[in-house]
Amino acid sequence: MPTALPLAAEPAVATLAATLRIVSGQLARRLRDQGHFGDFTWTQMKVLGRLEREGPATVSALAHAEGIRPQSMGATVAALKSAGLIRGAADPHDGRQTLLSLTSACRESIQAARTAREDWLMRAIGTRLDPEERAALASAVGLLERLLEP
Repeated sequence: MPTALPLAAEPAVATLAATLRIVSGQLARRLRDQGHFGDFTWTQMKVLGRLEREGPATVSALAHAEGIRPQSMGATVAALKSAGLIRGAADPHDGRQTLLSLTSACRESIQAARTAREDWLMRAIGTRLDPEERAALASAVGLLERLLEP
């Protein structure tokens, strides 16, 4: 019985992996362009996303989660505060700590950017793909979700 080659040695799998990486990067960039949220650094965007997903956090907790020094996170937080995107409030469990959270204006901006990205994607799918291609894309999305499973 022949020995199976490692997947990386199969040219079709290697080519598919490279193509998927390129196409997924292009799609991510296009979606980012469609829902332009502002000229923020990657760290600033990650902090906003974390606060949206996980709720209020301290500067120290954010720094730890992002793997940077609290002093560096302090500069990131200061920029986001001055832009009116986050605010601080005393931690009800420890008044010495400040909990950072998104402002209402930031939440609205995030939602507007998300809606713009989804609208662009919906229009692109609806106008560029026929019904069979849309069904194939729906199947492919399921496969992509499986690739992301732990």
